Amino acid sequence: MSVTTHDLRSFKQERRRFAMLTAYDHPTAKILDAAGIPVLLVGDSVGNNVLGYDSTLPVTMEEMLHHTKAVVRGARNALVVADMPFGSYQASVDDGVRNAARFLKEAGAGAVKLEGAQLQLTEALTRAGIPVMGHLGLTPQAVHEMGGYRVQGRTAEAARRLQDDALAIEKAGAFATVIEGVPSDVGADISTALSIPTIGIGAGPGTDGQVLVINDLLGLNEGPAPRFAKAYTDLRAEISRAVTAFADEVERGTFPDAEHSYR
Repeated sequence: MSVTTHDLRSFKQERRRFAMLTAYDHPTAKILDAAGIPVLLVGDSVGNNVLGYDSTLPVTMEEMLHHTKAVVRGARNALVVADMPFGSYQASVDDGVRNAARFLKEAGAGAVKLEGAQLQLTEALTRAGIPVMGHLGLTPQAVHEMGGYRVQGRTAEAARRLQDDALAIEKAGAFATVIEGVPSDVGADISTALSIPTIGIGAGPGTDGQVLVINDLLGLNEGPAPRFAKAYTDLRAEISRAVTAFADEVERGTFPDAEHSYR
């Protein structure tokens, strides 16, 4: 049975912690769904993890729709949440509603995610029957405004503002919110204050759920990972080993052998 936004609320009420992972393609979505991951986020992080961009900012609506469709086709049970990319909702509420509706109508997503305290848009989407996940703290689409990828909410005043924003988006109708890049106690305090579930990434262990970028979890990315990211395996090294072995067998003439040839 498919996971719904109401299920996530129940998870919080039952104090049941849950995982969310990013997914950008059909085979990965199938694997994560079969593994029982309840929420798949088609993040605009597809930009710097798959498409070769330096940040999430260049990602377009068409690119997000393309990847969301692929993930939806691979997810039989998980709730698929699609990121609203930069420029798809900042101009007006009408633009935001129109673009968000495309994720549900054209791509089959179950919800959309908005960065920042987008209160008017959250209310409008909720009225239109489009479930909204919030995203507070470090918001990559506002990286230039924030002066880089910096931890947010380090002062008492900044922490208070974050909690006020979280309460405001809950009141506006968001069913959950991501909290990114904040001190652990701030993440825990916000989670306690809200009746909707919180999903942390670099927000400490006190949130209701946790999310990671799948490339970080699998050890696929090159270079140093963010402090909050944990690699549970090293697929980059495994892929390199496998393709090197293939190339070597081709050069030596041992592949294909009789077992891998037709008679």
